[in-house]
Amino acid sequence: MIDDARARALIDEFEYLDGWEDRYRHVIELGKHLPPLSEAEHCPANKISGCVSQVWLVTSRGGGKDPVLAFRADSDAHIVRGLAALLIRLFSDRPASEILALDARAVFDAIGLAGNLSAQRANGLGAMIERIKSEARAALEGEGAHTQV
Repeated sequence: MIDDARARALIDEFEYLDGWEDRYRHVIELGKHLPPLSEAEHCPANKISGCVSQVWLVTSRGGGKDPVLAFRADSDAHIVRGLAALLIRLFSDRPASEILALDARAVFDAIGLAGNLSAQRANGLGAMIERIKSEARAALEGEGAHTQV
């Protein structure tokens, strides 16, 4: 059982979609609504390694011992951009400790996406999740954000 309001909202949203094709189209549509990154933000420091497609993640954070992190992302692939949009909905504007506690893979299993992604897309999704978790760990440890521009 996933006990997180945002995760439950995503799961509920996807329950109304019939089959993988509808879910796939919905993910692509979500990606179309991501605000664009600037040219400067499409830089090597923001690029996520481990993805076949190009993916950039920009992180900003608040202050304090458990800072709130906000994420923005872009990709050159429609489905990956949509997956990034889902991750942003799950993780952005949360304290770092909540980001680390949230099991995004369980959410993707629950909405029926994890088992329908190609191995390359699944690896890319894992790389995006790991980068977000890494940013949260760095924030809790008081290190500089890896991807702030």
